Amino acid sequence: MARSLLLLLGLVVPLLAACGQPQATAPAPAAETRPSGTPTAAASTSAAAAAVVFRVVPDQSEARYRVREQLAALQFPSDAVGRTKAISGTVAFAADGSIVSSASKLTVDLTTLQSNEQRRDNFIKSNTLEVSRYPTAEFVPREARGLPWPLPASGEATFQLVGDMTIHGTTRPVTWDVTAKFAGDQVTGTATTSFKFGDFNMQVPRVAVVLSVEDNIRLEVDFTFARIAT
Repeated sequence: MARSLLLLLGLVVPLLAACGQPQATAPAPAAETRPSGTPTAAASTSAAAAAVVFRVVPDQSEARYRVREQLAALQFPSDAVGRTKAISGTVAFAADGSIVSSASKLTVDLTTLQSNEQRRDNFIKSNTLEVSRYPTAEFVPREARGLPWPLPASGEATFQLVGDMTIHGTTRPVTWDVTAKFAGDQVTGTATTSFKFGDFNMQVPRVAVVLSVEDNIRLEVDFTFARIAT
C-alpha cells in the first residue's frame, strides 16, 4: 500500500510542477511587407490625380453660337450670333498629359445668351433651347489630340479637344478644333465646332420675320485659362 502511494505521488508531483510553469508565448506573426516597387491603393489614387489644372477666366472669355439665316427684310442671308461671357469650369491634366475627366467640366449659362435682336433671343431661349428646363450647356473633355506635352511656356499650338457635350438634355460626343497660345501660366485661344439642331433634339427656329434658317449651328469660344495651384 505504501509503495503504491509513493508511485502515485511520483506521477502527480511532476505534473503539478509542469502546470505551475509559465507558458511560452507564441511568436507574433511577422508584419506583412510590400516590395518597394509595388504601389498601394493610396499611391495609385495619387498617381491618377490631376497634376496640372486650368480654370476659365470668365471676363476674358466668350461663348457664341452662329447660325445662317435669311431675313425677310434683307436681300442676302446673314449670320445670327448670340453670345455670353457666363462660362465657368476647369480642365485638369494628369502627369502624363492625359485629361482627368472626373476633374474637368466646362459650363455655359444659356439663359444669358444675347444677340442683336431680342425677339430672336426670346424665341431661341423659349422654343429651341428651352432654357427653363435646360439652363446650361456642359462639356466634359476626355482627350486632347495633338496637344504638345509638357505644355510649352510660349508659342502656339493647334489640336482637337474631344469629349461629351450636353445641350437640351441630350449628351453626344463632340470634337472641337482648337488654336491656343501659351504664355507662362496662361492659355488663350479659340475653339470651334458645329452640329445640326437635331443632333441635340432641337427644332430649327421658325419665326415670321425669318424666311429660312440653315440646319447647322456653329459654336465658337474665345477662351482664357489660368493655371491654378494643385
